[in-house]
Amino acid sequence: MAEDDPRYLTKRRYTGLTLRQQYPSISGAKVAIRESRILSRSLGITFKLIEKSLRVDGDYISIIKSLINNGVKVFLLDIPAQTLRAITKEFKKEPVLLFNIRNRDNDLRNKNCSINLYHSIPSYRMLTDALAQYLVKRGWKDVLLLRGPEKNDHAYADAFVSSARRLRIDIVDDRNFTLSNDPRERSKSNVSLLTGGVDYDVVFVADSQGEFSRYVAYQTYLPRPMVGDEGLTPVAWHWTWERHGAPQLNQRFARIEKNRHMRSEDWAAWIGIKSVISAIRKTQSQDINVIRQFLIDDGTTIDTYKGNPSSYRAWNNQLRQPILLHTHNAVIARAPIDGFLHQINNLDTMGYDHGESKCQITN
Repeated sequence: MAEDDPRYLTKRRYTGLTLRQQYPSISGAKVAIRESRILSRSLGITFKLIEKSLRVDGDYISIIKSLINNGVKVFLLDIPAQTLRAITKEFKKEPVLLFNIRNRDNDLRNKNCSINLYHSIPSYRMLTDALAQYLVKRGWKDVLLLRGPEKNDHAYADAFVSSARRLRIDIVDDRNFTLSNDPRERSKSNVSLLTGGVDYDVVFVADSQGEFSRYVAYQTYLPRPMVGDEGLTPVAWHWTWERHGAPQLNQRFARIEKNRHMRSEDWAAWIGIKSVISAIRKTQSQDINVIRQFLIDDGTTIDTYKGNPSSYRAWNNQLRQPILLHTHNAVIARAPIDGFLHQINNLDTMGYDHGESKCQITN
């Protein structure tokens, strides 16, 4: 984990108001390790969790080499994408499993994918495909897209553009917003002005900082719902999900983290470890190559506590999984939405399918 990762910085207004707070995902891993105790005893295996926190510019390569030399075979990586790419390239031929538990970058699942990097967190494209399915189901096919200036804003917005193209949603306009008091930028910072001049069914907002989007609801030129980073939001996990064993998982998480709810990154760490433990239990093997083949086998079923049995896509090592669409205090829907079908696995209606993936790995 990168301890000075800018993604962990508390987003505050000058008044001290906290806008977005990110947390390290180690607690989700702790839950998975606790759950493994009974299996550990039955198999005579001890699962041990080692936490390493470095600065963003720290020597990750040396640390991982040292851990590999001491017998570590599985790594949960909560680090920036650029560092993640360097690590996967360095250890491409090592008998280890690397799990990406935070980065949603589509690029990591396409041309910059790696044979030993598994993604337990969904990509931007999976999130926006899930959201697009819901919009189509509701008949909201005309969308006004608002995007912020941050790199993640553009990544999220671009993913939605791709999803809209796939499901024939019409983006009536794609507009940039600015956080500024400059009167010359008024048309890019005033919500009513920014959302006027066109007709639309819904507003999609890409705002990773959370500063602009919190003012969009109830201020759009037309009275319309909001989706994206505010309003109806697609995620891997939400604390209000109440089916398929989710309340029990949330309760186990609460025993470790008493002051916050389980989030998507916590869940991604949890399911990463659970994936490996499931492989060991079902194959009765600790061999990394055996575990790899289990993870990407179409017949594999990993219980994600979200309903559909999951496994990792053989073409880019992405965990296929349901996506939860939530408001601030309720899960409204679970994707894939009824009626969106795939010839092999309906979970593959979200994200890059085999035919459109640019990933060149061969498992």
